[in-house]
Amino acid sequence: MSRQVWKGSTLLNPEPPVLVSCGSPEHPNLITVGWCGTICTQPPMLSISVRPERYSHRLLRESGVFVVNLPTEALVRAVDWCGVKSGRDVDKFAALGLTAEPAAKVGTVLLAESPVNLECKVTQVVPLGSHDLFLAECVAVDVDERLLNEDGKLCLNRAKLIVYSHGDYLALGRRLGTFGYSVRKRRPRR
Repeated sequence: MSRQVWKGSTLLNPEPPVLVSCGSPEHPNLITVGWCGTICTQPPMLSISVRPERYSHRLLRESGVFVVNLPTEALVRAVDWCGVKSGRDVDKFAALGLTAEPAAKVGTVLLAESPVNLECKVTQVVPLGSHDLFLAECVAVDVDERLLNEDGKLCLNRAKLIVYSHGDYLALGRRLGTFGYSVRKRRPRR
């Protein structure tokens, strides 16, 4: 296999696009964020990166709270639309016919149509250049009960989540293995 230095800005792909809800419950906003990730388990923390010139950046800085709403295949149009429209100009919830519900633990709303909502409190903002990195503690996780199996285990494969890669929105595919499968002892065949 031959390789060459590529001049694009691919970084890590695919990535999970998320719909971040922020702003006051009376005037909520949605922003599509492509750069989001888990950064710590104890305490549970995640990060999002937002350009300072974005309308939501000010809302995030002022309130110090937000909700990461995991989008499904049914929400892919909303993900794209919220990524190209500004909350300065339009009420995204109203324009898309989406439902803003009060979050349980933070002073903003969550997206009711999303099956998983991560309620977050900002702990630190790190200016990085083109984007500011918002580090946040996840203080509540709201889950659609249909994603839980009879043992209470979260089955995200039921949610039909999406990823984004090089300009394309993609559905997640089939399971290839489970954590630790490569080192588990196999049962003898009978």
